[in-house]
Amino acid sequence: MKSIRTTLIAASLLAGFSGLIMAQNAAPAESPRAAHAHKMHAQRAELHAKHLVELKSKLNLSADQESAWQSFEQSMQAPDHKLRPDRVAFEKMTTPERIDQMQAMKAQRDVTMQKHAQATKTFYAQLSAEQKKVFDAQSLAAMAGMRGMGSGMHPMRHGHHGAHSN
Repeated sequence: MKSIRTTLIAASLLAGFSGLIMAQNAAPAESPRAAHAHKMHAQRAELHAKHLVELKSKLNLSADQESAWQSFEQSMQAPDHKLRPDRVAFEKMTTPERIDQMQAMKAQRDVTMQKHAQATKTFYAQLSAEQKKVFDAQSLAAMAGMRGMGSGMHPMRHGHHGAHSN
């Protein structure tokens, strides 16, 4: 059960940072749809930053835990890779090239998820029992909020079957 909870926490944090990643990787608005997507990514990034500030405040960290928080927060920074391929380049690829590109990007996301999961577990281990309860409640609330927003983490699940701009 503890493993599932830790995984959910890591997934929650990764999902929040994914919004930040998408906001940082978004290209200048080319269309109303792209402008809307960019705005949504920026809002997600802002909400995630707010969530981290609230989480830190509610955890009431001791001076000894401050360095663990800094490491955790730093490890949660957006990675350098893109979430989606460049639309124009992707359209020029053959199907096998697209598959290879998608697999490479998935591998990058998996590595990032593992780093976020490990950072979360390391930080979580530094918390008191009461702080762990707060962390668990906050991460669960963040996940529920993302679901409520229709976060668009997986466009095919939300009815957006068209091409996506970056």
